[in-house]
Amino acid sequence: MQPKPSILLVDDESAITDNLSPFLNRSGFTVTVASNGEEALQKVASAHPDLLVLDVLMPRLDGREVLRRLRQAGDWTPILLLTQVGEAGERAMALEEGADDYLNKPFDPHELVARIRAVLRRARPGQPPLSAAVRLACGALTLDRASHRVWLEQAELALTPKSVMLLEYMMTHPDELVSRDRLLDVVWGWDYPVGTRAVDTRVAELRRALGDDPAQPRFIETIPGQGYRFVGTVESRP
Repeated sequence: MQPKPSILLVDDESAITDNLSPFLNRSGFTVTVASNGEEALQKVASAHPDLLVLDVLMPRLDGREVLRRLRQAGDWTPILLLTQVGEAGERAMALEEGADDYLNKPFDPHELVARIRAVLRRARPGQPPLSAAVRLACGALTLDRASHRVWLEQAELALTPKSVMLLEYMMTHPDELVSRDRLLDVVWGWDYPVGTRAVDTRVAELRRALGDDPAQPRFIETIPGQGYRFVGTVESRP
């Protein structure tokens, strides 16, 4: 029998850890709890968890500072940030600094479990996550995250900024079912007055530009009634 994945749950709100810890245990994880950033760094060093669930707003080092210190030390333990609903740019910055994913508070515990499993599936031991890569590639498709430019077969594609953001999120979460609501949150933010049809419109735009057949997708697969999945193999490029 395989050992259970070990989770370090870091949050200064005991009401959250008291409820989440047994739920994660029942979901098949071994859970250790820390109540602040300093304690989290100590437990990472001593216990070497498989993944951190890390609150952003905490005393004695906030979650973003814990993330920065671990990544600067070359520690690429997968990290899922628990954030307050805020600017999409701030969340994007956390991903660029090396977070593997994030979840907005308040959240459904089942969604947290699904996100943890997805992060663990795509984690590359000892290596930075795709969310920290400067360039992403899938076959002849290349996305430069610094310049927000996309090439296919060495020809640059004319894409709207929103389409590039959508493609970027899906390429950093390959083989993961991503709901329309999730993409709406990531690309537009919940304060933006659009509906999920805007997601479908951008996906259709991407498919046209990529020459991707929805019936036999090379890149983006539709999961009826649920959302989309990036089905190509993604790797980081220098």
